[in-house]
Amino acid sequence: MAEESSSSSSSSSPTAATSQQQQLKNKSILISSVASVHHANGLAKSSTTTSSFANSKPGSAKKLVIKNFKDKPKLPENYTDETWQKLKEAVEAIQNSTSIKYNLEELYQAVENLCSYKISANLYKQLRQICEDHIKAQIHHVLFLKKIDRCWQNHCRQMIMIRSIFLFLDRTYVLQNSMLPSIWDMGLELFRAHIISDQKVQNKTIDGILLLIERERNGEAIDRSLLRSLLSMLSDLQIYQDSFEQRFLEETNRLYAAEGQKLMQEREISNSLDQYHNNNLTEFSLKCLAFLFTVFNAKMFEISGLNSLLDENRIQDLSLLYQLFSRVRGGVQVLLQQWIEYIKAFGSTIVIKSEKDKTMVQELLDFKDKVDHIIDICFLKNEKFINAMKKAFETFINKRPNKPAELIAKYVDSKLRAGNKEATDEELEKMLDKIMIIFRFIYGKDVFEAFYKKDLAKRLLVGKSASVDAEKSMLSKLKHECGAAFTSKLEGMFKDMELSKDIMIQFKQYMQNQNVPGNIELTVNILTMGYWPTYVPMEVHLPPEMVKLQEIFKTFYLGKHSGRKLQWQSTLGHCVLKAEFKEGKKELQVSLFQTLVLLMFNEGEEFSLEEIKQATGIEDGELRRTLQSLACGKARVLAKNPKGKDIEDGDKFICNDDFKHKLFRIKINQIQMKETVCLFLKTFFLVSN
Repeated sequence: MAEESSSSSSSSSPTAATSQQQQLKNKSILISSVASVHHANGLAKSSTTTSSFANSKPGSAKKLVIKNFKDKPKLPENYTDETWQKLKEAVEAIQNSTSIKYNLEELYQAVENLCSYKISANLYKQLRQICEDHIKAQIHHVLFLKKIDRCWQNHCRQMIMIRSIFLFLDRTYVLQNSMLPSIWDMGLELFRAHIISDQKVQNKTIDGILLLIERERNGEAIDRSLLRSLLSMLSDLQIYQDSFEQRFLEETNRLYAAEGQKLMQEREISNSLDQYHNNNLTEFSLKCLAFLFTVFNAKMFEISGLNSLLDENRIQDLSLLYQLFSRVRGGVQVLLQQWIEYIKAFGSTIVIKSEKDKTMVQELLDFKDKVDHIIDICFLKNEKFINAMKKAFETFINKRPNKPAELIAKYVDSKLRAGNKEATDEELEKMLDKIMIIFRFIYGKDVFEAFYKKDLAKRLLVGKSASVDAEKSMLSKLKHECGAAFTSKLEGMFKDMELSKDIMIQFKQYMQNQNVPGNIELTVNILTMGYWPTYVPMEVHLPPEMVKLQEIFKTFYLGKHSGRKLQWQSTLGHCVLKAEFKEGKKELQVSLFQTLVLLMFNEGEEFSLEEIKQATGIEDGELRRTLQSLACGKARVLAKNPKGKDIEDGDKFICNDDFKHKLFRIKINQIQMKETVCLFLKTFFLVSN
């Protein structure tokens, strides 16, 4: 029987090879030699496939070796060192949990290439060494930290014992010498100076602490009592802030900035909240959050996206956020602080900017409604958030002294004035309740009172109150909030108006027995000087008919109330004049000053500014404003020559016979001076026409 053998290492002579090939050719047997070449980084690795067979010739065994005749290429210069450097960087990146710069397939091929050139042993040795160095460093850090902690604990225990022995010295000599630290502080000072202030020791300690924190974040179990003890040591030695905190905040900021950027790219904050709250809030997550809130300074936390959630009033997301932070020790306090800062910042934008004065109060009411709703629904009516909201409102609303108080008074006036068709009585009552909540926050309540009193006087004297019930309801709310002393004068104003109505009924009966020529109907309001705002008296030249009526009323009133003194207040007087223009008859509702000017045109066609001043006796500034309202306003019953918006010396005025207006009764508003409040001026007894 013939034997068959093969070898990959033996070679045959050229003659034998030729003979074998000829035999194969004759028998039409095709043998293929397969050689594969692998390319990586410019290298080629050859592999040889051998084939052997026995021919059919009895009693003989033939061996055929087919091999690749190419020589293995040489490695490029420095290839081994450069490749190892890449591999080393990759291993270190893996150990430090950072990104790998190179493609994994490329690294795998590099290892294969080195191994094919019989560098495996050295490669393994180098890999073992780098892994060993890393593991030793980990163990070394932990052992070092434990040693430092043990040294610190021993020191504290020893100093407590030493201090107890030298307690008398500590409480006498040391206490009397302010330049000497106490025995305990001396021990801290020495430990700080000779151990922890050593730069190598300090760096090693802080590096070790940061390593423990990193492990905790990566989900590894650590000795938390050791970490807490070391952080307490840094705090006691007064080096926590200077030596540790900055590095810790930088590392934390770097970590969470990267993670936050990743999350922001992947999903919105609402999706993140839902994910963490419903899926990922494991025991480890809660533990990490609690650890960061309680052990470290909470100032590093800015609740990303909270402001946008509040701005957009995203109730569901805010509820999830509150539930998440409620489950973490110290979490609610962090959320509470952010809540306070948001209210202060947003509220300040409403109050500080003067261009928002027209809408300030309404925006404050809307903002208050919004935060109340968030507290009720999202924060589950947590009393801490309610109190924090009140303090925040009080802080920002008083950043601009007096102005909010003035504008609140003006806002109330706009709602209580006749002609306000915006709300029903019930809605008006609710609005006044909301106003009172804002009113509680302001410091300048005396400023509010001054403006409110002035506006109330206008409403009462001109008969422009939308509702007496609403007026008295507001008065009742102010009394409940500020006390009876605050509203006593306001209540007196209402009493004066009621008494004046009774007096005028009696006066009309009295006038029926008087033979008074003319068709002027006089109405007088008797105002007690201590209740009403301060008005500067102004003497003007009234027509004889008006003077006659004043004297009649004076005789009537003093006859019933002897010993009293009447002072006519012309600035508050108003009249209804009947006028006839080319278009037809009109009724003009005007002030007393406007009345005196218009009545002059019954006596002449044209008057100069100086002539009107002499005839009426109206003060120059008041007269210019009066003429401006009549000749330059919307209802121009007078024409000015030359034309212009301002009243100048030398201007002349004529009656505008071509005046047109769609209404029969036209109210011509007096142009007011810029309102100011002068407090503590003595008020006086007055009577208004």
